[in-house]
Amino acid sequence: MPRVSQDHLDARRRQILDGARTCFARYGYEGATVRRLEEATGLSRGAIFHHFRDKESLFLALAEDDVLRMTEVVAAQGLVQVMRDLLSTRPAADGEPHNPANWLGTRLEVSRRLRTDPEFRTRWAERSQQLTVATRERLLRQREAGNLRDDVDVEVLTAYLELVLEGLVSHLAMGLPADDMDPVLDVVEETVRRHRRSG
Repeated sequence: MPRVSQDHLDARRRQILDGARTCFARYGYEGATVRRLEEATGLSRGAIFHHFRDKESLFLALAEDDVLRMTEVVAAQGLVQVMRDLLSTRPAADGEPHNPANWLGTRLEVSRRLRTDPEFRTRWAERSQQLTVATRERLLRQREAGNLRDDVDVEVLTAYLELVLEGLVSHLAMGLPADDMDPVLDVVEETVRRHRRSG
């Protein structure tokens, strides 16, 4: 029996994650039945669950994938850029098409399950910590470079930016218009910057 290459396995895993992302965004966690996952990925349940132990493992891998992408954006450009990307339909930094609706669907399912599922909350805690750490490290680098205000503790600024992100997600979840959010994010960025006195 021929061995399957790692590239093939990676491509298959990516196919499953991409299809599952669309499925979870459309139907939510509960509504994303195995049959719907099969339709969305174009693969059999055997192929899907060869790569992921169960539906929760698949969902966690998908959410973790999102956190990894967000963490990369935070490290390079900051958490406000993650928020701007959420409002945008332009390609993501890695060149892949960016679909805010699907990213938002995953994010909303994570938020819902955090409120209702203590076991999921425990499993998710270490993954979400990556984004907090990346945000804090970015802010510390900005402070060392003299670009960040120094009258507020970095921990407070990190919590502030995370709170704004959650508020933006809730705003979008309610279907409220987002066309005028860029100036709001400009204000958020201004509030964490160091303002040099002139003269």
